[in-house]
Amino acid sequence: MSRTTSRTIVCLHHLTTEQEAQIREAAPEFKLILGKAKEIDPAIIQEAEILIGWSRGLEAAALHENSKLRWIQSWSAGIDKMPLEQLADRNIVLTDASGVHAIPITEMIFGLLLAHTRYIHTSGQHQWQRQWSPPASELGEIRGKTMLIVGVGEIGSETARIASSFGMRVLGIRRSGKSVQHVDHMYTMDGLYDALAQADVIVNILPYTEETHHWFDERAFQAVKPGSSFINVGRGSTVKTKALIQALEQGTLAYAGLDVFEEEPLPAEHPLWSMDNVLITPHIAGSTDRYSERVLPIFLENLQDYIKGQTPQRNYVDYSKKY
Repeated sequence: MSRTTSRTIVCLHHLTTEQEAQIREAAPEFKLILGKAKEIDPAIIQEAEILIGWSRGLEAAALHENSKLRWIQSWSAGIDKMPLEQLADRNIVLTDASGVHAIPITEMIFGLLLAHTRYIHTSGQHQWQRQWSPPASELGEIRGKTMLIVGVGEIGSETARIASSFGMRVLGIRRSGKSVQHVDHMYTMDGLYDALAQADVIVNILPYTEETHHWFDERAFQAVKPGSSFINVGRGSTVKTKALIQALEQGTLAYAGLDVFEEEPLPAEHPLWSMDNVLITPHIAGSTDRYSERVLPIFLENLQDYIKGQTPQRNYVDYSKKY
């Protein structure tokens, strides 16, 4: 790729021809360049005024003293691995993709939950051994059980809606404590231990910040209702892994469905792999073949603000809060 001097938008992700046309129509004064992060010339990144997506490999170019970068539209909702302090120092606006994961992650949550409650996880293990092994006791139901959603945002709101459809009682935790439809009672972050004591199913959707680091630690797992299930589709480092393993070994937790981990990929020798009451998926809860069609409208809405000389507002990241 050759160096360009025109106003430039660089997209690091695949777009359909129609989606490319939407961007060009919305911003005709910009040149749109598409390329994979590992293939794109760093000089192009330095010239980019707008960047769609992020890669650690392009950090030096994006933060170079001669960089023209003014706005990054993250392709993901999680921005904890980005150099937030450096971006803030350079006054680079950051918007994320919050909201695009609500449907696939909600489906994953209930997949992980039902795999346990309906004996699907264990049956799958028996299938590989060609064993016909019905459960030793009658199976339970999630109807009438209490689900606690920790970190109620757009994903949590959709999860609450589906849980309500299943006939579950729903508790929620969010910083503001503001009520949400389908959540029967909302707590602030200070209400964690009271809420854990009531929950049959705990769903962690917390983002990762300094405040939420090891939010689920020994004290938290000691507060849970004995025999409850724990689903983690948030961030791995919000959970202290040793405390989680201890709770599973002691039976405080009956089951854990885990999509995220403190260390990824999870090492082959890690004890979680060999635990019968754990179901592991490789950080795929947010994966969907409809991703770009959901994230592009966020970018296009923000692009209209940017072209007007305004700060993009949809999913604007407050660097002081790190979300």
